[in-house]
Amino acid sequence: MAISAKTVKELRERTGAGMMDCKKALTANDGDMQKAIDWLREKGIAKAAKKSGRIAAEGAVAAYVSDDRKTGVLLEVNCETDFTANNENFRALEKKVIEHIAKAKPADLDALNDCVIDGKKVSELVTEATATIGEKISIRRFVTYETEGKLTSYIHMGGKIGVLVDMTGGSDELGKDIAMQIAAANPSAVDRAGVDASDLEHEKEILRKQALEEGKPEKIVERMVEGRINKFYKEVCLIEQDFVKADPGEKKTVKDILKGEKVLRFTRYQLGEGIEKKETDFAAEVAAQAGM
Repeated sequence: MAISAKTVKELRERTGAGMMDCKKALTANDGDMQKAIDWLREKGIAKAAKKSGRIAAEGAVAAYVSDDRKTGVLLEVNCETDFTANNENFRALEKKVIEHIAKAKPADLDALNDCVIDGKKVSELVTEATATIGEKISIRRFVTYETEGKLTSYIHMGGKIGVLVDMTGGSDELGKDIAMQIAAANPSAVDRAGVDASDLEHEKEILRKQALEEGKPEKIVERMVEGRINKFYKEVCLIEQDFVKADPGEKKTVKDILKGEKVLRFTRYQLGEGIEKKETDFAAEVAAQAGM
C-alpha cells in the first residue's frame, strides 16, 4: 500500500527513527502506526513511543483540593481554540463544575451532566457556554479522590497537564515535588505491583525480539529480558524514577525523597490526550470566509 509522507513524518516524530526506516516499518505493517513502532523497536531502531503520541486538543485541565486536603478533583474541559481556553466564561464554567464535583461526587460523566447547579443541569450550562462563547465546549473526564491521607495537585502551563496525588502524609513541599515529578516524567504506576500485566508482557516480547535480532542464543534470551526489564520498570514506576529536581550529578530516586511516606495513587491528565485534532487549511478557510 502507498504510505503518505504525513504518516512517515508522524512515525519519525514519535520514534526518532530515520525517514527510510520509518517508511520500511510502515510498509512492512500495512500502514499500522502501533505495529510500525513495535517493528522499529524490535529491530533496535527506536525507543518506546509515548502512548499519547503527539495528538492534542484545546481547553484546560483544572484541579481542586479542599482546605483539609481530604477531597480532590481533577477535571478536563475541552474547547476548539487556545484563545477560548483563556476566556473568562470558559474558566468560570470550569471552576463552577469542578467545585460542584467535589461537593456532589457524581459517579461518572452522565451523572455529572444530570447534576443541577443554580437551577440548571450541567449539560444545559455547557450548551449555554457553547452558544455564548461560540465554540463547542465539552466536559471530557474527571476523577474524584477521598482520602485519609493528604492530597496535592499541580497544574502545568496553565492547564496543559494536571496531576492529583494521594499520599500518606509529608510536607506540602514534598507533595508538590511528587506531583511535579508525575507531570514531568509521566509514570504509569506507583510501583512494580501496579504495572499493567499486558503492558509488561508486551514490553518483554519486544525485548525478546530485540535480543534475537542481535543474534543472541535463545537459551540466554530470557535472562537478558529479565535484566533489561528493570530499565522498563525504572521508566514507568514512579518510586523507581530518577528524581527530576535532583542536583546535577546527584543520584536520587523518588523513593529516596519520600523518606518513609508512601504515594497511594495518582492521576495525570494531559490536555487533549488521544483526541484527534482537526487540521485546518488556514488560507482556504480565510478565502472561504471572504467569499473568494
